[in-house]
Amino acid sequence: MLKIRSRGNETVEQMLKRFKKLCEKEGLTKEVKRNSYYEKPSDRKRRQMRKSVRQTIRKQRFGAR
Repeated sequence: MLKIRSRGNETVEQMLKRFKKLCEKEGLTKEVKRNSYYEKPSDRKRRQMRKSVRQTIRKQRFGAR
C-alpha cells in the first residue's frame, strides 16, 4: 500500500505527481495494465520467453565491454 504525506507547503498537484511517480517506480501501473485484460497462458509464456531472450542478449552485449 502506497502512502503519500504532505510536505510543508506542498500543493495537491505536487502530491499527486509524487504519487504517480511512486506508482510507476513500484511497477503498479504496469501490473494494472497487464491485468486489465485476459492473457492466454501460451501468450504469457511467449511474452516471458521474449523478455528473457532480450535480457540475455543485453547481458551478453554489455557484459563484454
